[in-house]
Amino acid sequence: MDNLIQLQTRCVSHEIRNHVSICDMYTEIIKKHLAKSDYKNESVDNALECIQKSLKIISTSLLDLKMMNNFEPKNCELKYIIEEGVRLANAYTLGKEIAINCIIKNSAAIYVDENKFLACIVNIIKNGIEAIESYGKIEVFAEVINNTAHIKISNNGKMIPKEKQEQIFSEGYTTKSTGCGLGLHICKTHLEMQKAKLSLNKSTKSITEFEITIPTL
Repeated sequence: MDNLIQLQTRCVSHEIRNHVSICDMYTEIIKKHLAKSDYKNESVDNALECIQKSLKIISTSLLDLKMMNNFEPKNCELKYIIEEGVRLANAYTLGKEIAINCIIKNSAAIYVDENKFLACIVNIIKNGIEAIESYGKIEVFAEVINNTAHIKISNNGKMIPKEKQEQIFSEGYTTKSTGCGLGLHICKTHLEMQKAKLSLNKSTKSITEFEITIPTL
């Protein structure tokens, strides 16, 4: 039975990756056509870049289905990876009155799998956006203190009930009616693989704040 599930997983992963490749290919075609026609639009360029980055993250996740050790760490600049995560997460604010403020006091190199680390940042911001009913703000604050990077991601949406705050990282646990309870669990697991820690600092009526800490190089 396990072998059958593994085979089906590999087959489904393979088929999805084929279509991800098609999306990536047509994104490149669109970019080339825009360049040839001398059409310049910063929003369109940004959207195409975000699509391609998201496709890379999807491809990395699909590889996780095929192999247990799909982990490719490298030296990344903290400032770059946070700004890239905010840029990708901005897609979830479309049509909503939600602003994402990003403050980076200082930067340093961190040794991470770029796509997995980005996926975690995007997922935490996305959760914050979903916690805001109508309008509000997300704040991403980062600083390096004593060779440790601190990334705090907060929102002013609905608070997580006190009795549920200790369970939010558990596999299968969710506070959302349409959630599957995997997002934060996967984030915590992937961050721990990169010697990083994810914690919930607080959740009150006015603010919910998560924090990622990771050693710098």
